[in-house]
Amino acid sequence: MSFKTIAVIGAGTMGNGIAHVFAQHGYDVQLIDVSEAALQKGLATIGKNLARQVAKGLLSEADKTATLGRIASHTSIATGVANADLVVEAATENTHLKLSVFKEIDAAAPAHCILASNTSSISITKIAAATGRPAKVIGMHFMNPVPVMKLVEIINGYATEASVTTQIVELSKALGKVPAVANDYPGFVANRILMPMINEAIYTLYEGVAGVESIDTIMKLGMAHPMGPLQLADFIGLDVCLSILQVLHDGFGQPKYAPCPLLVNMVTAGKLGAKSGEGFYTYTAGSKELVVSPQFK
Repeated sequence: MSFKTIAVIGAGTMGNGIAHVFAQHGYDVQLIDVSEAALQKGLATIGKNLARQVAKGLLSEADKTATLGRIASHTSIATGVANADLVVEAATENTHLKLSVFKEIDAAAPAHCILASNTSSISITKIAAATGRPAKVIGMHFMNPVPVMKLVEIINGYATEASVTTQIVELSKALGKVPAVANDYPGFVANRILMPMINEAIYTLYEGVAGVESIDTIMKLGMAHPMGPLQLADFIGLDVCLSILQVLHDGFGQPKYAPCPLLVNMVTAGKLGAKSGEGFYTYTAGSKELVVSPQFK
C-alpha cells in the first residue's frame, strides 16, 4: 500500500513530533486533538523545532514552509481520519482512553487504513480487540524527541498481519528511522528493560546507597549512558514511569516490577519531574542547569 495521508491523534509532545517527522518527509498530515488550544500549541512547537533545524543548517527555509503547509488540524477524529491511509494514535497513556479512541477511529477510518498506537506499554492485542480490524492494528512506538531519535519500536499484536508489519517497517525506514520489531508482551522491549533499571535507581536512592548526583554520574560515566536514570525518569515523567511499572507488575505478577514506594509517594505528591517543575531535580524555565531537588540534598 502506498501511504499518502497520515492522521496523528494527539498534539502533545509525542503527537506533534510524529506529525513533524511525517510532514517533513512529504506526507500529508492530519493532526487531531479535541482541544483547539492543544492543537495551536502543538503547531507552534513544530514551527519552533523546524526553525531550530533551519538554524542548524539541517533544513532550508523553503522546506520548513512546505512542511508546515502539509499539516492540517482538526478537533474531530471522524473528520481527521476520513481519508487516512495510516492513523498513529499518540493520546495520553491511559488504557480506557485508548480503547475509546480506537473504537472511534475504527468507525470513521477507511477500510484499508492501518491503525497504529504510539503506546509504550499498553497491550496492542487489547487495543486491536476494540476494533473491527485487529489484523490492521500495530504498535508504532516512537522515542522522544521524535525528530531526533532514530528508533521506532514496532509491536505486533496477536492478530497483526505480517504484511502490515512489513509496510510499517518500510514506512519507518522512509522516515529515516531505524525500526525494531517486538511482540506484544508487557512493556515490549524498551520499557521492559528500561523501567526496572529506573526503578532500581530509585530504590538505590530510597535505601540511602547514594545520592541523586552520584547515581546519575555513575551510570553516565561508568555505563556510557547519555543521561542518568533519575534525570531520564524526570524527563519521561514520574507518573508515566509509575504507570508503566504498574502495567509490568500486573502483566507478569512478579515482585521485581513493583514500583518503589518513593516513586509512588512522589507521584502522589505531584512531583512528576520536568513537566511539574520538580522531581529528582528542580526545573526552571530558560535554565539548563541540573539542580538536585531540595528533598534529596
